[in-house]
Amino acid sequence: MVKIENVELDRIMEKLELIEDEKLAVTLLKEFNDKTKALGQLITNRDPSLSHSDWEKLCSDAKKDVDNIVKKIEDI
Repeated sequence: MVKIENVELDRIMEKLELIEDEKLAVTLLKEFNDKTKALGQLITNRDPSLSHSDWEKLCSDAKKDVDNIVKKIEDI
């Protein structure tokens, strides 16, 4: 199961709070929320019409999206 630890989440939120460009910080926060929500929905609401391998692929892609936005935030 994929999860973001509280320490990691705290670090991301702290980083966002330190961004001087408030518009950028809000945009990044929204993107982070959207990506983690999509991943969470895939994990908790598995579509029975999907094969297990298709579901795993969607979860893997969604996890990569979360990883990418986390990296984007950390690189600022």
